[in-house]
Amino acid sequence: MKMTLKDCIELPVFCGAEVLTKKIDLAGKKVRGISVMDSTDSDVFYNFAIKEDELLLSSSFGLSDDFEKRKEILKELSRMNVAGLIVFNLHAREMRMPDSLISYAEDVGVPLITISEKRKTDYGKVINSVMERLLHEDSFENRLISNTIFHLLNFEKHTSFQSAAREAAISNNFQLILLSEDFNPVFAVETRHEATIDDAIKLGMERDRDIEKSNIYTMIDVNGVLTYWGPVKIDGKKHYMFIVDNEDSYSASEITKLAEILELAMGMWKYTPKRDTKKEFVKALRRGNRSLAYSLREEAGFVDYKLLSVFSIMGGRKDFYNKMFSEFEESKGLKIIKLIEDGEISGVITCRSDNEITAGEIDLFEKFGDLEDSHVFHVTGIDDLEGAATGFKLINETAAFAKYIFPIKRLFSKYELALAGNCMNISMQGGAVKKNYQDLIGAFRLSKEIKDKQLLETLTIFVLDAGMSTGKTAKLMNVHTNTIQYRLKRIRDILGVDITGGSVFPGLTTALAIERMEKVIKGFN
Repeated sequence: MKMTLKDCIELPVFCGAEVLTKKIDLAGKKVRGISVMDSTDSDVFYNFAIKEDELLLSSSFGLSDDFEKRKEILKELSRMNVAGLIVFNLHAREMRMPDSLISYAEDVGVPLITISEKRKTDYGKVINSVMERLLHEDSFENRLISNTIFHLLNFEKHTSFQSAAREAAISNNFQLILLSEDFNPVFAVETRHEATIDDAIKLGMERDRDIEKSNIYTMIDVNGVLTYWGPVKIDGKKHYMFIVDNEDSYSASEITKLAEILELAMGMWKYTPKRDTKKEFVKALRRGNRSLAYSLREEAGFVDYKLLSVFSIMGGRKDFYNKMFSEFEESKGLKIIKLIEDGEISGVITCRSDNEITAGEIDLFEKFGDLEDSHVFHVTGIDDLEGAATGFKLINETAAFAKYIFPIKRLFSKYELALAGNCMNISMQGGAVKKNYQDLIGAFRLSKEIKDKQLLETLTIFVLDAGMSTGKTAKLMNVHTNTIQYRLKRIRDILGVDITGGSVFPGLTTALAIERMEKVIKGFN
């Protein structure tokens, strides 16, 4: 796979090519890919997905007479560290590059090479020759690789990457599935049906970390079907690709070479995956765009599904949650649609309309266990799509405040979120309502005595953090249980009420939550 621009120019297809930038050492320019750049329009040019060490082919660059625009393009190509620019002269009159432009290309380190129209060559011949040299040694004979390249580079027969990939897969007896970062399928070529894509995805999600770290494609056995997984970049965005070797004929390294060819072909065809409607459906709900969510529901395939719960996970290991999601889906017969955005996992739990599962059976989040590295917010028992949008709205508006109120808590239900929302509204509105709550703990909050401040801290931790457990309160405050019991007695005496009483507890909880939230916010200001 180690190839330089000098190696390229020595290929027979470049016979008669002229290297204009003679001061640049072509042996020092690595070539890792090849693509076409047929525009000198700046707005169009900047949309090309040009990669580092990529060799570019162009005819329009040689035909343009806009000197400043061509300098701008060379400057940008230098910044991208391309391998070089091959310029085709396709018109009758011989086009010559101005010496000043060649000198500028040498200054910025972009090799310029021209191929005259007299050479009777074209993009397809150059790409095919470079790809064969790039992806395997001359002595490397492998029907899978060579035949796949033949189909993927057949620009005369095919009009898109999808068409070329489909024929390559059928001819060479493999299957290809592309997934978004959220593990939603965006393109698939299935040539057999011995296992479902959903089965493969569940196992792939569990092996996410292995797939990310491995230098070769990771083999995963899906009910006896061998699949090979790896990450790919398409239009600069992360995706996953898995390949199925139908006859178990190839090694993991050969499958990895095949994957590299497919990824390079996507770049040459300027392939863009189709819209991930499942992802857009969750995004629309998360952003409260109900009308868009309704329109996407059918396209995403969820007309016959009801929405049961929404959630948002901030931080944590993605592979851990993927494994839990997969196990939960299988045990409950449910479907979880996910959206990964800026390191946050948002999702909707759904089931088929004829499934009689109750809100109480959505116990996924209680199974998560130790959540020291993440925060999980979930709203269960929702009323389908409208309830899902409202649930996400509750999470969006109150998650930050809930973390202020419950700093040691990691799992938040709609009850903690609703409390945070109420406290936020009371605090912002101020006035008599806020003062009424502040007066409930006024004996402690306005006192300048250290012991009173200590009693307020104990009461706050007892109610908000320890679930009214004296033992847990003592552990959190690093004191003896007897000390906590003594302080709670003093608190009861001062307030004149049983702080655990059913009629007292709601108001006291709200008062303490407002006090803690405002302290944290003031600390930031």
